[in-house]
Amino acid sequence: MCVIKCNVEITKDNIASRCKTFDKHYEIISKMLSQSGFGWDWENDKLLIDSDDVWNRYVEANKAAACYKTKIVKNWDAICTIYSKDHATGDGAQTGVESSQVAPEQGDDASPELPQKRQRTGEAILTILGDMRTSFSDVFKSTEPIPLPQVTPPAEILAKLQMIPDLARCDMLKSYGKLILNERLFQALMELPMDMRKEWILMLNEN
Repeated sequence: MCVIKCNVEITKDNIASRCKTFDKHYEIISKMLSQSGFGWDWENDKLLIDSDDVWNRYVEANKAAACYKTKIVKNWDAICTIYSKDHATGDGAQTGVESSQVAPEQGDDASPELPQKRQRTGEAILTILGDMRTSFSDVFKSTEPIPLPQVTPPAEILAKLQMIPDLARCDMLKSYGKLILNERLFQALMELPMDMRKEWILMLNEN
């Protein structure tokens, strides 16, 4: 599979790999932002840390976060929008993740840690994920009942078979057993002129 998004060619492997990266970013960074002493630097796309003591105590208990002290993560606002859940607890509580939903305008400067092509690919994949999230949300929000497939009542099928001239009782019953199970076969029968229906029924019964 290959798609073009934001003028960037993206493969299924690109999406799978980048989704793992986004998952990791969200899991680790959002956990830190929910703790006292951490914030987000929107201008430089990285963590804000109150002190080395705060960082050292946190990393001691969360080894996987060690590389994020100065790590630049572009598009954090988009990652939050796609992956975020409500982590607030208590009256009026607000975590760093929730407060980061309102972000200042960001410039177009490329990340020093990401080549421009990789940066564009990441933004394109985020766009795809956002489109998917919106589509699924729209489906689940819909209150319209799902239409059921049209099925002809067995009584109507039997009545149509009885109208076919000179159709033997055994042939009628055999074809009736097939037509009540396959709506498309019945519709095919109805499209035929009356003088061709008996021959078609006999051919159907041979199968």
